Amino acid sequence: MTCKSSSLPIVKQSLLTTDAVNLVLGKKLGSDLVERLKTALLGAEALVADAEMKQFGNPSVRKWLDSLRDAVYCAQDLLDTILAKAATQKELSSSWWSPSFFINRDRDNMVDKMEGVVRRIEDLGKQKDFLGLEKIPTGSSSWRTPSSSLVKGSVYGREDDKKALVKMLNDNNEHHLSVIAIVGIGGVGKTTLAQWLYNNQEEFLKGFDLKAWVCVSEKFEVVETTRNVIKQIHGGTCSLDDFNSLQNALKGELSNKKFFIVLDDVWSDDGDKLSNFMTPFQQNGNKGSIVLMTTWEENVASAVQNCHPYFLKKLSEDYCWSVFAENASFPQSNGRAALEEIGRKIVKKCDGLPLAAETLGRLLGTKHDVEEKSKILMSDIWEFSVEKSKIIPALLISYFHLSPYLKRCFVYCALFPKDYEFKKDELILLWMAEDLLPPPKRGESLEEVGCECFDELTSRLFFTKNEGFGDYFVMHDLLHDLAIFLAGDFYCNLEELGKEEEIRIQPRHLCANLCYCSSKFHNLISEVKSLRTLLLFGNCSSSKCNIEAATWDILSKFKYLRALSFCNVVWHHGTREIHP
Repeated sequence: MTCKSSSLPIVKQSLLTTDAVNLVLGKKLGSDLVERLKTALLGAEALVADAEMKQFGNPSVRKWLDSLRDAVYCAQDLLDTILAKAATQKELSSSWWSPSFFINRDRDNMVDKMEGVVRRIEDLGKQKDFLGLEKIPTGSSSWRTPSSSLVKGSVYGREDDKKALVKMLNDNNEHHLSVIAIVGIGGVGKTTLAQWLYNNQEEFLKGFDLKAWVCVSEKFEVVETTRNVIKQIHGGTCSLDDFNSLQNALKGELSNKKFFIVLDDVWSDDGDKLSNFMTPFQQNGNKGSIVLMTTWEENVASAVQNCHPYFLKKLSEDYCWSVFAENASFPQSNGRAALEEIGRKIVKKCDGLPLAAETLGRLLGTKHDVEEKSKILMSDIWEFSVEKSKIIPALLISYFHLSPYLKRCFVYCALFPKDYEFKKDELILLWMAEDLLPPPKRGESLEEVGCECFDELTSRLFFTKNEGFGDYFVMHDLLHDLAIFLAGDFYCNLEELGKEEEIRIQPRHLCANLCYCSSKFHNLISEVKSLRTLLLFGNCSSSKCNIEAATWDILSKFKYLRALSFCNVVWHHGTREIHP
């Protein structure tokens, strides 16, 4: 399998079979091109992890990524065509009709196209020095600032959560050790709530003998994290190196003491690592001892024995406004009424994430007039540089921790409109049609693989179940915006495409609500060439859309189409209303 460590479109090993390419392009030429393509893809994909991080606030890197994805899509299309021709030629060669004329006529054209795609990917790989791209470990994110135990500013709208957590912690006073995990999406306020608990001497921390705050972050190293806990307890250095000495030293520090340890920003769900790390905490402290973790992933809480999760929900819009106004310094602003109107609209974009409200409020506070502040309202948060926006690292880190397959499955959801309610089995079928899923293990069906991928994204809070609406799921607005940003022009939702907006690159995936954008749909259909997904919905009877004619055009034109859906499309045929 090629492109395994990046979010690039998949070029399957089966498409790079030398025999198939040789049959169509000729033995010498075919094998040379296949090897060049494999080498070019390996070289380019090694740079993708770095490029995915640097594209934020860097249009040149973003353009390079789009060009690379487009080239890989073109390679896929060509290899699909070659495999189809190879299968056809095998059938024809066994019949009475000789295909030699057909082969010779098409071969030169196919070779030229293949040569062009390979050269294009090779040239993109050569641009790495100019763009400052390098090979880095997947998931590395040095631009993230570690947390500390200090509370910054006011804590808005969390009174019920504070009471619930204090009760949850106090209810475990009879146990030697209680492990609690605050679970929630990035930027929702997990660390802020933990900081409040850590510094709450009056209501909660009376009676504790020692406490320590450790920011774990993405790379959970048992030895280093153990050393950091000891350092925090001592308030100084720790010269021990080997794991055995560290664990015994920590055990001695905790023995016969009631302790409160915070592990902030835990990502590892490796049960063995977490179990080894937790060993000194077990049975050594006095009753009522607590380890409090914060994490985005429910799987992390599940990996720790007897860990009780507390799910932190989004902040209300009114409280988000309080966070925003405090950081935007509205009371000192001139023209406050006009600014407040802009600010209220910006807060809606935050969708309950206080860190987003803080980030955008601070950005707004640096602008000096209404026009400049309006530009922030119109901006996509994902177009800001990482240095200017704390919410970007907070949400991006979970994306970078996804496997390549899960990255592609997540980005595919950019196709849906904002607030779209989707069903698990329907999305899995689309992933299957688009070949986004990893190959099944022995005895496993592809549907089961898709279910595992969906459940994994749900446990990481990319999808949340829509409470009270059956088996439907939704995405947080900012995560949906992230998917759209990462998808670029390859995924196009006509309903969210601006009137004057033009598409720079040929879209491969298209979604249209025919109630509102039938004219856009017909215009775009006439221009696109290599469509793979087409999802249509809406009441076609209220528009001028001739769905039957459009369907004929689609099926006759798009030879690379993998998924075609008329889900919930309603149109009139004569006097009858038809629901496919």
